[in-house]
Parts: sequence; structure tokens; C-alpha cells
Amino acid sequence: MTGFKLNLKKIILFASGSGSNAEKICKYFEKKKNVSLELLVCNNPNAKVLKKTNKYFINSMIIDYESFYNSSAVLEKILNINPSLIVLAGFLWKIPEKLIKAFPEKIINIHPALLPKFGGKGMYGINIHNAVIEKKETKSGITIHYVNKNYDEGEVIFQKTIDIKKNETPEELSSRILKLEHNFFPRIINQVLESGK
Repeated sequence: MTGFKLNLKKIILFASGSGSNAEKICKYFEKKKNVSLELLVCNNPNAKVLKKTNKYFINSMIIDYESFYNSSAVLEKILNINPSLIVLAGFLWKIPEKLIKAFPEKIINIHPALLPKFGGKGMYGINIHNAVIEKKETKSGITIHYVNKNYDEGEVIFQKTIDIKKNETPEELSSRILKLEHNFFPRIINQVLESGK
């Protein structure tokens, strides 16, 4: 039993919205005995993610702007857990530099486009897919990357590309991209955990 405890991988998940990615991640890791879903951090007390993932997490924490950016409360809570990985699954706030410095190459994010294109402030949700279609791109996809102090500029871990169909709407593209996210994000998280980077 001691060996099991020593090898336990702890995940903290940050989310803001509906929680479809968060739920897929939880279901993927639910039966993995060496992974513990320690904490869900959410900046929206009405977010659907809280109900969808409630049974999977040991704890959840609702944060406000003040506690996240201007106090050390969130950082201290995370330091006490000492996670193997912090996963951003639809979390819309920028991660403070103090958290990035405390956990270098331990925070990962998924972005519904092929970075470095269509990244940065304001590039989330349907905004991205509108921009991709407007620019007449022929390909889109997902990027899983480490988080640094700039939006969507961290080292790329994984990308998956799809062809954009003729006359495809942003909504149709969004739906196909979301399926990619659900399919690959949990598996890539697992690979990162197993690599021990």
C-alpha cells in the first residue's frame, strides 16, 4: 500500500463553464487507481461544471478575482496539495504568474485551434471558429500546451488537425473540434502524467 501512495498522481482542474471537457477527463481517470482528482477550481458559482463533476473530485473551490489575483489563498491551497498536474479545461481567466512560477511545466491547457494561429486574448469559444472560417482556413484542430505568462504561447505538447469542409459553419466546426477535445485531452493528460515531466 505504501508504494501505491508514493506513486499517486494528483490532478487539480480549473474550469469556468459547462464542463464537457472536465467531465470527460473525470470519467477517463475515474477508474485509474494511481490518479486522484484532488480539486476543482471554478470562477463561476453557477457553472454547470460544478454539478457535472461533483462526484469525482475530493474538493471544489469557488474563486473570485480578489482571491485569485490579489491574495495567496489559492496558491497556498494548491501548494498544500502539491499536484502532479494542473489542467485548464475551459478556464477563461489568465493564470497569475505566481502560480506559473510555483508550478513550471505543470500547468496545461487545451485550445480549439492550431496555435500559434488564432490564439491570444479574446480567442475562445465560437470567436475562434468564426475567425478560422472568415480567414478561409483549410485546416483547424486542437492544441494542448503548457501554460506560460502569455495567453496561448506555452510550449506545444500535442496538436491534432482536421480539414475544414466546404461551406462549413463556425457552429459545425465547433462541434467537430469539441469531439477532438473530448477524445484526445484525457489521453494526453495521462501521457504527460506518465512521462513525469
